[in-house]
Amino acid sequence: MEKRKSLAAYAAENGCTYWIETYGCQMNAHDSERLAGILASVGFAPAEEMGQADLILFNTCCVRDNAEKKLFGNVGKLKQKKRQNKKLLVGVCGCMMQQADVAEKLADTFPFVNIIFGTHNMAALPEMLYAAIFLGERTLAVSDQEDLPDETPALRAKPPLSAVNIMQGCDNFCSYCIVPYVRGRERSRSSEEILREVRGLAKAGYQEVMLLGQNVNSYGKGLAENIDFAGLLERVAEETGMKRIRFMTSHPKDASQRMLDVMARHENICRQLHLPVQSGSSRILRLMNRRYTREDYLELIRRVRETLPGMTLSTDIIVGFPGETEEDYQDTLSLVREVRFDAAYTFVYSIRRGTRAAAMEGQIDEKEKQRRIVGLVDLQGQITYESNLAHVGRRELVLVEDESRRDAGHVCGRTDGGKMVNFPGEPSLIGQFMPVEITQAKKTTLYGRRIDGDTQA
Repeated sequence: MEKRKSLAAYAAENGCTYWIETYGCQMNAHDSERLAGILASVGFAPAEEMGQADLILFNTCCVRDNAEKKLFGNVGKLKQKKRQNKKLLVGVCGCMMQQADVAEKLADTFPFVNIIFGTHNMAALPEMLYAAIFLGERTLAVSDQEDLPDETPALRAKPPLSAVNIMQGCDNFCSYCIVPYVRGRERSRSSEEILREVRGLAKAGYQEVMLLGQNVNSYGKGLAENIDFAGLLERVAEETGMKRIRFMTSHPKDASQRMLDVMARHENICRQLHLPVQSGSSRILRLMNRRYTREDYLELIRRVRETLPGMTLSTDIIVGFPGETEEDYQDTLSLVREVRFDAAYTFVYSIRRGTRAAAMEGQIDEKEKQRRIVGLVDLQGQITYESNLAHVGRRELVLVEDESRRDAGHVCGRTDGGKMVNFPGEPSLIGQFMPVEITQAKKTTLYGRRIDGDTQA
């Protein structure tokens, strides 16, 4: 506590600022909000741009192979800046640093980096800063056990959007995925703790919450209370006052009919579902250790559409997995044609050290992987465009999120199904629900016009 007081006094006296550069998924983005909350608790304020910051912190992701190259390149660019400003602090944290060999490599490559820590050491950030500022010490902290939970609230972006972690870690061990090794095994938060946080967000003016977990459908395992994800989702819908609720990610093998029935009963649970399929080939799914078949997945999609007509569906797909034949690839394309996802996040398989797939035979040539990803992207792009075209002429209720970056004098927001819409409007509309008629569709975005009538604050 004394260290934190001394650090806060130093930060206040010197007007210390920070900049957090975030890579990766929404879990990482929310971790950055928690880091910002920790820094605010010891007197650091956000900088307007990286070049003005006294502390530059990289919050890393390790899902893709090129993430390491990108990070090392960006950290290396600060070497000259560090020489010019001896007081500048540089830190690297997150999933990539939870891999001890990568953390040690970064420490050896860039001696000017002051603090390096993994996902389990976040709460100790003030002590690491104290050591760097007052003692001139460098910290490398990669623990197998998570710090005691930090009670500092996340420093979130302004309303209307928010995110809440309901669990951490993953027990699935898909053969291509490093997440269980860097995030640890599944750990669920108590339902009361989650409900309290969501209620607080609703009272603070947030209109939408995203419930986050590596596999939200596994929520509840290991808790003393008898609750599953469907039960939690229903309580959040009924007891918090939150107007829109989304969640991700759902593992198809654990997506229950009970969850779908809860979604159907509550209008404030958005009609959007992200179900990563990864491959359309049962043989490749088995090699990936996904624990469902192509037929299982298609049956799940049938139940989703029967229970929730009009549901917006998105997915993740990997091409070029070790041993993937042309027939396997064509199975993926045919599944995409059959399901007709509204959107898909598509990836070329890349080797991640420490995963079983890295040692598998039949690694695919890079040129062939590129051919396959181009074919998949082209197919899904056309389907997404056709999905967007089907919205033209419809009336949608859009939660206005921000000013449009593309069109001056426009604002943007999402439909209940998660479709992004741009339409003419003023910044004063941010945080309101606006009825909009869709007038035009492009490949990834809808355009519309406001419908005169009531708005919802």
